[in-house]
Amino acid sequence: MFENFNKPIIITGANASGKTSISLNIAREIGAEIISADSRQVYKHLKVGTSKPDGRWVNDENPVYLVDLIPYHLVDFIEPIETYNVQRYSCDFKTTLSKVKTKNIIICGGTGFYINSIFNPLDPLPKANENIRTELKEYADKYGREKLHQKLMELDPASAKRIHPNNINRVIRAIEVSILTSKPYSYLISNSIFESSTYRKAFFVFIKWNRQLLYKRIKNKTKDAFDLWVNETKNLISNGYPLDCPGLRSLGYPQIMDYIDSKISREEAIEIITKESMDYAKRQNTWFSRYNSLKIEINDEKEFNISEISKIIINEYENSRNNNKK
Repeated sequence: MFENFNKPIIITGANASGKTSISLNIAREIGAEIISADSRQVYKHLKVGTSKPDGRWVNDENPVYLVDLIPYHLVDFIEPIETYNVQRYSCDFKTTLSKVKTKNIIICGGTGFYINSIFNPLDPLPKANENIRTELKEYADKYGREKLHQKLMELDPASAKRIHPNNINRVIRAIEVSILTSKPYSYLISNSIFESSTYRKAFFVFIKWNRQLLYKRIKNKTKDAFDLWVNETKNLISNGYPLDCPGLRSLGYPQIMDYIDSKISREEAIEIITKESMDYAKRQNTWFSRYNSLKIEINDEKEFNISEISKIIINEYENSRNNNKK
């Protein structure tokens, strides 16, 4: 897959770990384009809540999203009403790769399944079965989303831990695939990448923060962005996007909508978003700790120096490339 490129750099880590800033800095230093591996930043109009990098689209014939003049692919290109999944990402990644003009590539993101799909292409999953979907939707309407989520827990505990009960479409899809294939959905989309020759040719970086520091960082980030997040969500609603559309089910948006509807206070919304973000960060860190990575551990806020971290990554990357040539 990467025959026409230098060894790709994969920068991973939990939400709010600084992956994007580091990736952009390294891209400037080595002349690279960036490909996102983030399941939420694909959506247009969702910037604040997804921490999408601030960029602009250029070139009408062959549109490119530029962040500080650096091509940043697979962000900001689908509507919030669209469903996006790992199979679609796998196809989009291959298409995007054919458009990259530099020899150096950085893949940046926190969606583990997407990164896995790059190195271990998925077998086709079964198409939607309307009978099963209707039955599951009726079950959820009658007994509640938590009960439906319990069904997923029985069929596929790994997917149940990863998918929130409120994300009804993803819960239904995971149950549907498990029923149609007689195999857990999580098994089908996460076969081991570690035997892949492509995986062994990539350079992985894992940005890992001390848990208490990450909690503080996420909470402060949520506080600082809260008013902008509220305005963004109000605009989406006023523009006619359904409250339960896939984009607005992204982490944090349901709590922002509850705040707008006066169901919870500002402080409650911030606390819930912070807790759910930390729960997600824990799952991300568990996932990425399995990779054979250069681990950048941050145990003090002062250690997060983008320039210094970038230098460490670039030096280790060059060493790994030189070792491969021997």
